[in-house]
Amino acid sequence: MADEERLQRIKAGAFLASIAGISAFVGFGTTLAAAKKSDPKYFNKGVHGSAELADAGALLALRALGWGTLYAIGGTTCLCYGIWKLSGAKDLKEFRMKMGNLLPVVPKNNPPQSRTEFSGMNDLMTYLSEEYGSKKAQDVIDK
Repeated sequence: MADEERLQRIKAGAFLASIAGISAFVGFGTTLAAAKKSDPKYFNKGVHGSAELADAGALLALRALGWGTLYAIGGTTCLCYGIWKLSGAKDLKEFRMKMGNLLPVVPKNNPPQSRTEFSGMNDLMTYLSEEYGSKKAQDVIDK
């Protein structure tokens, strides 16, 4: 029984890996074909190894990384600062209390009310589909 389950997992992993590999290959090939079609002169220049073109690409990538990092940090900082100021809190303890009162309370699940251990992915998916189906049926009955 354990050998069959192990073999099934290996087959499932191989199937998923092959699908992912084929998808990546097709996606890369499609993108490459679109790039060649849009500008064949620069495509051939890049394929045949122009040193200045490679340097320009690396500099462009570094510049994009720098600006992206700046935007991400700046945007997150502005968002957090704005929420802090809108809350009117003076310190972190007061902010925590205000947000605790504003946001819904997450109920504790101790002891757990549903299953927490699954023998495998199939068991988990079966459980989730049955739970989803029973909740949908209950929602229809309640209405």
